[in-house]
Amino acid sequence: MARFAALFARAADKAPFDHTAATLATADRQGAPSARIVLVRTADEQGFVFFTNYESRKARQIEENPAAALCFYWPWLDEQVRAEGPLEKVPAPESDQYFATRPRGSQIGAWASAQSEPLANRSDLEAKYFDVERQYEGVVVPRPPHWGGYRLRPDRIEFWKAGQYRLHDRVVYTRTESGWDIQSLYP
Repeated sequence: MARFAALFARAADKAPFDHTAATLATADRQGAPSARIVLVRTADEQGFVFFTNYESRKARQIEENPAAALCFYWPWLDEQVRAEGPLEKVPAPESDQYFATRPRGSQIGAWASAQSEPLANRSDLEAKYFDVERQYEGVVVPRPPHWGGYRLRPDRIEFWKAGQYRLHDRVVYTRTESGWDIQSLYP
Protein backbone atom coordinates (compact mmCIF):
# COMPACT_ATOMS: atom_id res chain seq x y z
CA MET A 1 0.00 0.00 0.00
CA ALA A 2 2.99 2.30 0.50
CA ARG A 3 3.91 1.82 -3.16
CA PHE A 4 0.32 2.61 -4.13
CA ALA A 5 0.29 5.74 -1.94
CA ALA A 6 3.40 7.10 -3.68
CA LEU A 7 1.94 6.43 -7.13
CA PHE A 8 -1.45 7.87 -6.10
CA ALA A 9 0.30 11.08 -4.99
CA ARG A 10 2.16 11.30 -8.31
CA ALA A 11 -1.12 10.77 -10.17
CA ALA A 12 -2.70 13.62 -8.20
CA ASP A 13 0.09 16.04 -9.11
CA LYS A 14 -1.17 18.16 -12.03
CA ALA A 15 -3.77 15.52 -12.92
CA PRO A 16 -5.88 16.55 -15.93
CA PHE A 17 -8.66 14.24 -14.65
CA ASP A 18 -9.85 12.99 -11.28
CA HIS A 19 -7.07 10.67 -10.13
CA THR A 20 -9.42 9.00 -7.60
CA ALA A 21 -11.56 7.50 -10.39
CA ALA A 22 -11.28 3.74 -10.74
CA THR A 23 -13.26 1.03 -12.47
CA LEU A 24 -14.98 -1.24 -9.96
CA ALA A 25 -15.93 -4.68 -11.24
CA THR A 26 -18.42 -6.81 -9.33
CA ALA A 27 -20.45 -9.88 -10.20
CA ASP A 28 -23.82 -11.18 -9.12
CA ARG A 29 -24.55 -14.56 -7.56
CA GLN A 30 -24.44 -16.24 -10.99
CA GLY A 31 -21.11 -14.61 -11.83
CA ALA A 32 -22.47 -12.11 -14.38
CA PRO A 33 -20.02 -9.19 -14.28
CA SER A 34 -20.73 -5.48 -14.11
CA ALA A 35 -18.26 -2.58 -14.10
CA ARG A 36 -18.56 1.13 -13.39
CA ILE A 37 -16.41 4.07 -12.30
CA VAL A 38 -16.26 4.91 -8.59
CA LEU A 39 -14.24 7.54 -6.75
CA VAL A 40 -11.85 5.99 -4.25
CA ARG A 41 -11.82 8.36 -1.27
CA THR A 42 -9.35 6.53 0.97
CA ALA A 43 -6.43 4.25 0.18
CA ASP A 44 -4.44 3.08 3.19
CA GLU A 45 -3.03 -0.06 4.81
CA GLN A 46 -6.59 -1.37 5.30
CA GLY A 47 -7.52 -1.04 1.63
CA PHE A 48 -9.47 1.12 -0.81
CA VAL A 49 -12.71 2.90 0.21
CA PHE A 50 -15.54 4.23 -1.97
CA PHE A 51 -19.07 5.31 -1.08
CA THR A 52 -22.45 4.53 -2.61
CA ASN A 53 -26.12 3.81 -2.08
CA TYR A 54 -26.52 0.47 -0.28
CA GLU A 55 -29.70 -0.20 -2.31
CA SER A 56 -28.01 0.23 -5.71
CA ARG A 57 -27.35 -2.53 -8.22
CA LYS A 58 -23.67 -2.57 -7.26
CA ALA A 59 -24.54 -2.96 -3.57
CA ARG A 60 -26.93 -5.82 -4.34
CA GLN A 61 -24.14 -7.54 -6.29
CA ILE A 62 -21.69 -6.96 -3.43
CA GLU A 63 -24.15 -8.58 -0.98
CA GLU A 64 -24.51 -11.61 -3.29
CA ASN A 65 -20.82 -11.90 -4.15
CA PRO A 66 -18.40 -9.73 -2.12
CA ALA A 67 -15.36 -10.42 -4.35
CA ALA A 68 -14.42 -7.43 -6.51
CA ALA A 69 -11.68 -5.78 -8.55
CA LEU A 70 -10.58 -2.16 -8.89
CA CYS A 71 -8.56 -0.75 -11.78
CA PHE A 72 -6.98 2.70 -11.72
CA TYR A 73 -5.54 4.01 -14.99
CA TRP A 74 -3.64 7.29 -15.22
CA PRO A 75 -2.89 7.94 -18.92
CA TRP A 76 -0.82 11.03 -18.07
CA LEU A 77 1.59 8.68 -16.24
CA ASP A 78 1.10 5.66 -18.52
CA GLU A 79 0.52 3.58 -15.38
CA GLN A 80 -2.25 1.49 -13.93
CA VAL A 81 -2.96 -0.38 -10.71
CA ARG A 82 -5.27 -3.36 -10.34
CA ALA A 83 -6.47 -4.55 -6.94
CA GLU A 84 -8.58 -7.62 -6.16
CA GLY A 85 -10.14 -8.82 -2.94
CA PRO A 86 -13.24 -8.98 -0.78
CA LEU A 87 -15.46 -5.97 -0.12
CA GLU A 88 -16.92 -5.08 3.27
CA LYS A 89 -19.01 -2.19 4.55
CA VAL A 90 -17.05 0.44 6.45
CA PRO A 91 -18.24 1.22 10.00
CA ALA A 92 -21.11 3.75 10.21
CA PRO A 93 -18.94 6.42 11.92
CA GLU A 94 -16.53 6.33 8.97
CA SER A 95 -19.42 6.77 6.53
CA ASP A 96 -20.84 9.58 8.70
CA GLN A 97 -17.48 11.35 8.75
CA TYR A 98 -17.10 11.25 4.96
CA PHE A 99 -20.75 12.18 4.32
CA ALA A 100 -20.27 15.35 6.39
CA THR A 101 -17.50 16.49 4.00
CA ARG A 102 -19.64 16.15 0.86
CA PRO A 103 -21.14 19.26 -0.76
CA ARG A 104 -24.64 19.93 0.59
CA GLY A 105 -26.18 19.33 -2.84
CA SER A 106 -24.59 15.87 -2.99
CA GLN A 107 -25.88 15.11 0.52
CA ILE A 108 -29.42 16.03 -0.56
CA GLY A 109 -28.98 14.00 -3.76
CA ALA A 110 -28.13 10.91 -1.69
CA TRP A 111 -31.57 11.19 -0.05
CA ALA A 112 -33.39 12.02 -3.29
CA SER A 113 -32.05 9.30 -5.57
CA ALA A 114 -33.32 5.73 -5.60
CA GLN A 115 -30.05 4.75 -7.29
CA SER A 116 -30.31 2.13 -10.05
CA GLU A 117 -34.13 2.03 -9.94
CA PRO A 118 -36.23 2.92 -13.02
CA LEU A 119 -36.97 6.65 -13.37
CA ALA A 120 -40.15 7.61 -15.26
CA ASN A 121 -38.95 11.15 -15.92
CA ARG A 122 -36.31 13.55 -14.69
CA SER A 123 -38.88 15.91 -13.19
CA ASP A 124 -39.70 13.21 -10.60
CA LEU A 125 -36.06 13.17 -9.45
CA GLU A 126 -35.86 16.96 -9.39
CA ALA A 127 -39.12 17.22 -7.41
CA LYS A 128 -37.78 14.72 -4.86
CA TYR A 129 -34.52 16.68 -4.64
CA PHE A 130 -36.37 19.94 -3.90
CA ASP A 131 -38.59 18.18 -1.34
CA VAL A 132 -35.51 16.92 0.52
CA GLU A 133 -33.85 20.34 0.21
CA ARG A 134 -36.92 21.94 1.89
CA GLN A 135 -37.00 19.22 4.56
CA TYR A 136 -33.41 19.96 5.64
CA GLU A 137 -33.48 23.73 5.11
CA GLY A 138 -31.35 25.41 7.77
CA VAL A 139 -30.15 22.15 9.37
CA VAL A 140 -27.33 19.67 8.86
CA VAL A 141 -28.22 16.95 6.37
CA PRO A 142 -27.77 13.57 8.10
CA ARG A 143 -26.36 10.57 6.27
CA PRO A 144 -29.15 8.37 4.91
CA PRO A 145 -29.16 4.87 6.43
CA HIS A 146 -29.05 3.46 2.88
CA TRP A 147 -25.80 5.24 2.01
CA GLY A 148 -22.24 4.48 3.07
CA GLY A 149 -18.84 3.10 2.25
CA TYR A 150 -17.26 -0.15 1.18
CA ARG A 151 -13.64 -1.16 1.63
CA LEU A 152 -11.84 -3.46 -0.77
CA ARG A 153 -9.24 -5.36 1.25
CA PRO A 154 -6.75 -6.37 -1.42
CA ASP A 155 -5.44 -9.91 -1.70
CA ARG A 156 -3.66 -9.00 -4.93
CA ILE A 157 -2.32 -5.69 -6.25
CA GLU A 158 -0.67 -5.37 -9.64
CA PHE A 159 1.35 -2.35 -10.79
CA TRP A 160 1.71 -1.81 -14.53
CA LYS A 161 3.94 0.75 -16.26
CA ALA A 162 3.95 1.16 -20.04
CA GLY A 163 7.23 0.26 -21.71
CA GLN A 164 8.78 0.80 -25.12
CA TYR A 165 7.84 -1.85 -27.71
CA ARG A 166 5.08 -3.01 -25.36
CA LEU A 167 7.71 -4.39 -22.98
CA HIS A 168 5.71 -3.15 -20.00
CA ASP A 169 6.81 -3.43 -16.38
CA ARG A 170 4.41 -5.54 -14.30
CA VAL A 171 4.82 -6.32 -10.61
CA VAL A 172 2.22 -8.20 -8.61
CA TYR A 173 1.89 -8.27 -4.83
CA THR A 174 -0.03 -11.27 -3.46
CA ARG A 175 -1.07 -11.37 0.19
CA THR A 176 0.27 -14.33 2.16
CA GLU A 177 -0.02 -15.31 5.84
CA SER A 178 3.33 -13.63 6.51
CA GLY A 179 2.90 -10.47 4.39
CA TRP A 180 3.17 -9.89 0.66
CA ASP A 181 4.80 -12.04 -2.01
CA ILE A 182 6.27 -9.83 -4.77
CA GLN A 183 6.77 -11.12 -8.31
CA SER A 184 7.50 -9.60 -11.72
CA LEU A 185 5.30 -10.72 -14.61
CA TYR A 186 5.84 -10.89 -18.34
CA PRO A 187 3.99 -8.07 -20.12
